[in-house]
Amino acid sequence: MLVGDLILCEVLQGLCTDSERRLVEDALREFEVVSLIDAELPVKAAGNHRFLRSQGSTVRPTIDLIIGTFGIERGHALLHGDRDFTPMEHVLGLQTV
Repeated sequence: MLVGDLILCEVLQGLCTDSERRLVEDALREFEVVSLIDAELPVKAAGNHRFLRSQGSTVRPTIDLIIGTFGIERGHALLHGDRDFTPMEHVLGLQTV
């Protein structure tokens, strides 16, 4: 199991207090933290965005598009509670848990 650096950022920015942040960060750092971006992933994410749009779906936040594309390209299942990933699941084959 792993946590993407951008996911770590999104989770931590949603917390209100430093004590919450420390607790959650310590818990998430039990997993390997990896960079989600390399030189090719933005190009693949943009291609996924265009394809989804051509199919009538749009993934609104760019960060969600990057996270989903990372999962698709690297064969990782995504644990989420975000409806923006639904088109990536149904159209692009994003695996979820």
